[in-house]
Amino acid sequence: MSTRFDLVIYGATSFVGAITADYVMSKYGADGPYKWAIAGRSETKLAALKGQLGEGAKDLPTIVANSDDEASLEAMCASTRLVISTVGPYALYGDDLVKVCASTGTHYCDLTGETQWIHAMQQAHEAAAKKSGALIVHSCGFDSIPSDLGVHFLQEQIEAEFGQTAEQIEMGVKAMKGGASGGTIASIINLLKEAQADPSLRKKLEDHYLLCPEGHGYSARQEQRARYYSDALQSWCAPFVMAAINTRNVHRSNALQDNRYGANFRYSEYTMTGEGFKGSAGSIGMTAGLGGFMGILALGPTRALAERFLLPKPGEGPSPEEQMNGFYKLLFAGTLPGGEVRRARVTGDRDPGYGSTAKMLAEAALCILETAEDEKPKGGFWTPSSLMGSRLRQRLSENAGLTFEAV
Repeated sequence: MSTRFDLVIYGATSFVGAITADYVMSKYGADGPYKWAIAGRSETKLAALKGQLGEGAKDLPTIVANSDDEASLEAMCASTRLVISTVGPYALYGDDLVKVCASTGTHYCDLTGETQWIHAMQQAHEAAAKKSGALIVHSCGFDSIPSDLGVHFLQEQIEAEFGQTAEQIEMGVKAMKGGASGGTIASIINLLKEAQADPSLRKKLEDHYLLCPEGHGYSARQEQRARYYSDALQSWCAPFVMAAINTRNVHRSNALQDNRYGANFRYSEYTMTGEGFKGSAGSIGMTAGLGGFMGILALGPTRALAERFLLPKPGEGPSPEEQMNGFYKLLFAGTLPGGEVRRARVTGDRDPGYGSTAKMLAEAALCILETAEDEKPKGGFWTPSSLMGSRLRQRLSENAGLTFEAV
C-alpha cells in the first residue's frame, strides 16, 4: 500500500493529543526523519493547533476524520503506516478505528486504560489483524508502559543472575506528582456506568487474566490487597488506581512471550506509604480516600455533583508547568522461588498522565514502525514489552526521560 505518512496523530486537538503533537514537533520537526500529520474532526481546531505548534508547523499536513465516519477513517488509514489514537473514552469513540486498522494492515497504538474495551477489541478484531499484518498495541502511556517494561527489565536482570525468573513481582509507587484530565475522568465514569449496567462485565473485570489469549492456562491466584505491609517493598501499601489495567497487560505480556515469567507468575501493584506507624496510618487513609472517591463516582447523584463542581471537564488537565514539574518513581520487587529478592526502579521526569505519557506514546509509535520494518513480527494485538522489549526501553531512556535501573 502506498502511503504518504509514517504516522498520523488522530485526535490531535484533544488534551493529550496536542501534547503529543508538540512533543513530535519539538523532537523531530515537521520535515525531519519522519513524515507525519495531525488528524481530527475539526479543520478549524487543527489549524489552531498548527498555530500553537509554532512557525515550523505551518506546512504540517492535516486530515479531517471522525470516529463515527468509517469512510473518513479508511481514507486516513490509507495515507499512513501507523495511527496514534488519543480519542477517548475509547469505549465510546474508538471501535471503528481499531476495526479499520486491523482490516487494512495499518499499525495502531493508543494510551487507553479501559480494560473492558481492550478485551472487546481483541475478541472482535484480532483475527483480522493477524491476517492483515496490523500491529495493534494498546496502553502505550503511563497505562501501562512503566509497569510492563519495568517487569520486563527486572526479569531480565534476575534471569541473567539466577538463570530463572521471579515467580512474584510487586510494584510500588514510591512517589508521584501529577494531575488528572477530564478525559481520564470521563473514561473512569464510563467504565463504572458500563459495569453497573452489565453484571457479566463486572465478573469479567475481576479476572486478572482477562486480556490473556484464549487457552492461556494460567490459574495462579493473584492477590491485590486493600492494604498490607510488603516485606519485598519494605513499606506499608495501599491500592493503586491503575493496577486494574497494568496487571492485566503484564499477564498478557507473559503469555505472548511464551510464559517467560512462568505459568504461575503473580503480579500486583500498590501505592507505598512508608514504614512504621506513619506508613500504616497513611495506608489506612489512602485506602479510605480512594474507596470514598470511587463511591462518589459510582452513585448517580453524587457523580453528577462531582462532574459539575469538582472534576476537570474533557479538554482540561494539568498546566504545562504542572506537567513539567511532575514526576514518578516506581519500585519493582521480584521474589524468586528460593526467597531471594531483587529490585529495580523506574522513573519518569514529567507528570505521569500527560507530560510523560505523550513522550512514551510518540516513542512507542516510532518503535512499532522500527520493529515492523526490522523484525517483521506477526500481526495481532501486542503489548509494549512483548512486541518491542528492550528496544523500546532504550528509546524511552534516550528520548523520553525514563530511567530503568537495578537497585
